[in-house]
Amino acid sequence: MRYEPIDSTLFSSNRARLKGLLKPKSMAIVLSNDVIPSNADGTLGFKQNNDLFYLTGIDQEESILILFPDFPDENFREILLIRETSEHIKIWEGEKLSKEQATEISGIKKVVWVNSFEPLLRKLVFEAEQVYLNLNEHDGADWKFQTRERRFVNDFKLQFPLHQLERLAPLMRRLRVVKQAAEIDLLKKAIGISGGGLRRMAKFLKPDVYEFELEAELTHEFLMNRSRGHAFQPIIASGANACVLHYVTNNERCKDGDLVLLDFGAEYANYNADITRCLPVNGRFSERQKAVYQAVLRILYAAREMIVSGNTMEKLRKETGKIVEYELIELGLLKRHEVAKQDPEAPLYRKYFPHGISHHLGLDVHDVGSRYETFKPGMVFTCEPGIYIPEEKLGIRLENDILITAHGNIDLMDGIPISVDEIEHLMNN
Repeated sequence: MRYEPIDSTLFSSNRARLKGLLKPKSMAIVLSNDVIPSNADGTLGFKQNNDLFYLTGIDQEESILILFPDFPDENFREILLIRETSEHIKIWEGEKLSKEQATEISGIKKVVWVNSFEPLLRKLVFEAEQVYLNLNEHDGADWKFQTRERRFVNDFKLQFPLHQLERLAPLMRRLRVVKQAAEIDLLKKAIGISGGGLRRMAKFLKPDVYEFELEAELTHEFLMNRSRGHAFQPIIASGANACVLHYVTNNERCKDGDLVLLDFGAEYANYNADITRCLPVNGRFSERQKAVYQAVLRILYAAREMIVSGNTMEKLRKETGKIVEYELIELGLLKRHEVAKQDPEAPLYRKYFPHGISHHLGLDVHDVGSRYETFKPGMVFTCEPGIYIPEEKLGIRLENDILITAHGNIDLMDGIPISVDEIEHLMNN
C-alpha cells in the first residue's frame, strides 16, 4: 500500500473489543469485498470492506477473518485467510501478502490460505451456538446489489440451516463510531493532505480555467502524498453549478466573477477527509458573495459549538435551522412575517438549505453510526452548512471535520484557510 505501515496494535485492540461484544460460544466471519468487473476483462479496482480492514489492517482481496473466542483449541480462536501467490499471479499481478507479512500487519498469528476456508469452516461451525455474519446496514446502501457478503449469507443458510445467525453490523457500528487515537491520527493525515490540495488549487485558479483542471491539481497533490486518491467523487462546481448538491461533471469553464464550490477529500489508509471551500475565480469576493459567504461561516461556527458530547443530530438540526432562518432573513431571502407563520414540518429555510448539517466521518465518508444516538467523545462529524440561490447563480457551502472530546470538541481543520481574508490572501500571495 502507498500509506505508511500502521501499528498492528490498533487492529488487535479492535478485535479484542469486538470479542467482548459477542455472545458466548459465538463465531464471527468477515469477508473482503469483491473486485468489481467493468467491461470485457476490465475491473473497477478494489476497495476493501471497511469492517475487515478495521479488524485486520489487511488491504487485499479474497481475505476472510474468523473469530471464535471460545473455541476449545486456542490456535483456532483467531484466523486470517488470505490469497496465496501462484506463479501466474506473480507474473500478472505481482506477489500477494505472505503469511508472515499478514501476521505483521494484523497481529493475527494463525494465517492460512483462503482455499482452505470450506474445510476450516466445517471444523469450527458445529462448535458454535450462534454465528455472526455481516451485511452493509447503512440506510443509504444499495440493497439490490449482490455483494460477496450477501452471497455468503445466502450460501451459509443453505449449508447450515439449523444454525442461529446474528447480525454483526450493529456491533461494528458501536465500535467504529468512536475513534481510537491511532484512527484520529490517520484522519488528521487525510485532512492535512486535503488542506494541501486546497492550497494547490487556490494557486492555480484563475478565469477560464476548467473545473476538471482544478480536479487534476487536486489529484496530483493527493497522489504525491501517499493518498490512494479521492475519498469520493470531488465536486468542483463553478457559478450556477454550485447549486447542484452532488455536481460531479466538473467540465465547465470557471468564469471571471463567479465562485467555485469545492467539496472534496483525500483518502489515506482507508480513512477519509471531507472538506468544502468556496473560492472566487478572480481572487476577490464581490460584496454579495462576501455577505452570503460570511453568513454561511457564521452558521458553521455556531453549529460547530453544538457538536459536543450529550447532544443529538436532531437537536443539532433544529437549532441550526433557527440560525439559518435568521441569516436568510438578514440576506433578504426570507421575510420575517412569513417565517413566523410557516409550517414547522416544512420550514421555509429548506428552499435555500435543503441538506443536512452533519454526518459521521471515518472509514466511510458517510460513516456508520446512528443518527438517533447521543454524541459521545471520540466521534467525528462533519459540519457543513450551505446557502444556495439558483436565481443568483450562487451556491456557498463550507465544511470542516469535528472531533468530539470529553471537554468540548476539536476542529480538525483548524489552520486550513476558511475566512474571506484567508481565502483572498491565499489566492493573491
